[in-house]
Amino acid sequence: MLVVLDSHACGAHGLSSSCREFFEPEAAAQFTAGPVVSTQQQLPAAAASTGEYFACPPLSTPLRSAKPSFPPPRLVVAASILAAISLAQQQQQYRKYVDRLDGYEFNYPAGWIQVRGAGADVFFRDPVNLDENVLVEISSPSSSKFKGVQDLGSPEQAGKKVLRQYLTEFMSTRLGVRRESNIVATGSRLGDDGRLYYDVEVNVSSYANNNQLAVMPQDRVAQLEWSRRYLSVLGVENSRLYELRLQVPEGAMEREEKDLRGIMDSFRVLKLEA
Repeated sequence: MLVVLDSHACGAHGLSSSCREFFEPEAAAQFTAGPVVSTQQQLPAAAASTGEYFACPPLSTPLRSAKPSFPPPRLVVAASILAAISLAQQQQQYRKYVDRLDGYEFNYPAGWIQVRGAGADVFFRDPVNLDENVLVEISSPSSSKFKGVQDLGSPEQAGKKVLRQYLTEFMSTRLGVRRESNIVATGSRLGDDGRLYYDVEVNVSSYANNNQLAVMPQDRVAQLEWSRRYLSVLGVENSRLYELRLQVPEGAMEREEKDLRGIMDSFRVLKLEA
């Protein structure tokens, strides 16, 4: 695979560090990457209790068992083998990132790499498609104290705040550039840890004139530069607001939606020990 993203406005890694409404990155995270394992393997008891491992989906398409008296044609067997191999190759594998210093964890694609100095608390991206990445930002404990995610208002109100924050980060100083955005969806859910989380989906598209210095308006035609989907999960713990943010090109959203939802659902805020 899911920040800006507009390299002219926000730097090589696409994340503005100059404008923050309520998200401010903190100290570097402590990284714990558990090995990729199969759900068909038995996890050690200690690993199962601490959640340091993330199990990949097992291969769910076994070869069709042949009847002794009526064996399937060889071509059918060969096709079944190829289908099973293809399915195994397509299955996404994940690793778990655990930050015990700041108090959060989530799963990310095993092939993604960590980028340091990107302005977020932690930042991973696809080394092939740089428009796909994930980051976590945390509010400063000195600037505000959060009791719960409800402090942001309703999920719809939180979505508007997130959208304003994105537009501030993606602001461009180039002539003839405009940004269009809309809130795709908002919602709330109770995680398996008993905490309330807000989910926010936003689309942002960038348009630029093909000839910015043209005198006549008809010679300045706006063309689409990029269109991206941003998926955020908001949670509160330790009196701080946590945001996990995924980015993916809008055209890839439908194809990768299941994987993206899995990453969102894996995000957990952790209570720090006193």
